[in-house]
Amino acid sequence: MSVKDTVAERFQNLCQERKIRINELANLSGVTPSTAYSMMDPHRRDVSIVTIKKFCDGLEITLGEFFSSPEFDALEQEIK
Repeated sequence: MSVKDTVAERFQNLCQERKIRINELANLSGVTPSTAYSMMDPHRRDVSIVTIKKFCDGLEITLGEFFSSPEFDALEQEIK
């Protein structure tokens, strides 16, 4: 799985845990719903760290808490 896909999946899981939808996360984070849905789009290649930080702020978690998960630890190296 790619880093971007892992980020999207992590946010989806956090939203499910909190019983909120992606557009609600966008509103909590001060970004447009189109930005949130764009991040979830599997065809979009990259997502900015600033957007990730805003979503974390909306969820009231730190970047460390967000990235501290087994999914990120299991990612393969990007440099081949």
